[in-house]
Amino acid sequence: AEFVRRMAGDLPADWQAGVAAALAATDGARETLATRIASRNALNAVAPLLPEMIGGSADLTGSVGTWHKDSRLVTPGDWAGNYISYGVREFAMGAIMNGMALHGGFLPYAGTFLIFSDYAKNAIRLSALMGARVVWVLTHDSIGVGEDGPTHQPVEQLAGLRLTPNVQVWRPCDTVETLSAWKAAAECATGPTCISLTRQDVPFVERTAEQRASIMRGGYVLRDCAGTPEAIIMATGSEVQLALAAAEALAAKGRKVRVVSMPSSTQFDRQDAAYRESVLPSAVRARVAVEAAAVDGWWKYLGLDGKAVGMTGFGESAPGKVLFEYFGITTEKVIEAVESLI
Repeated sequence: AEFVRRMAGDLPADWQAGVAAALAATDGARETLATRIASRNALNAVAPLLPEMIGGSADLTGSVGTWHKDSRLVTPGDWAGNYISYGVREFAMGAIMNGMALHGGFLPYAGTFLIFSDYAKNAIRLSALMGARVVWVLTHDSIGVGEDGPTHQPVEQLAGLRLTPNVQVWRPCDTVETLSAWKAAAECATGPTCISLTRQDVPFVERTAEQRASIMRGGYVLRDCAGTPEAIIMATGSEVQLALAAAEALAAKGRKVRVVSMPSSTQFDRQDAAYRESVLPSAVRARVAVEAAAVDGWWKYLGLDGKAVGMTGFGESAPGKVLFEYFGITTEKVIEAVESLI
């Protein structure tokens, strides 16, 4: 029965109950962590529920957090493991994962830095084309990488992955959204999932039960105001904290601002029109998007009247906090953008 279940790609009978318990525990812990660490914790929660998972990394296991408490290496003399040391070869790693997914019986996942998703692009594209369920753990996801410099600071990679048909892309803002991204990845039987994660710490965000459930819809109202908002701020990942801080400051000035967390625009776009309208009402034209990456993809939500706070070129070599100031990806700049629109 277990063999038949795995070959069919079905999730275990206790999956929903197990992941719900893990989400409740994660919410209760209220931890401030880098989302790459939150992802490792999420993996420790979901891997015991999914024995079909087989992991690995492109020689970056310690940095990307793909090793969990039940991981065991596959070696030339021992094929009983569930973790592969792929070496520095992202494309081959992706091709091997595609093969395992297409064979059936496995849920392959592996990690590298988001900037190196470029090396794996052909494999990611093919998994999307073939509908192969694989999970990419893509860390060090912004100019927050800092001193590694522009060669290692991803700018256009998120936009490129989001534009690739049938790729589910998640960029969570805290521990709860990160575990939700893993839940979505396990439940996506029709193609690959890319989870974009920070190196730097991000704060825990309080939510209602309804908001926690809405994470799975890709975009949801994280902070609201009384009545119709004057403006909407949209953000992902580490920039959600900037959006929340800006909304608080604007509220103190008497402004009505809604904050929308968009951990997965690809998932949000799959929602029905009524839900998307409830989150981003068309009557509210003053909109600001905040993301420490190329901003071009945000214009479909911003319209002609909105403003984007993000990257329009490559990064620089300096500490992450210095770069966020240098490129104007700050709470103050978000406030300025909103005020200029209303």
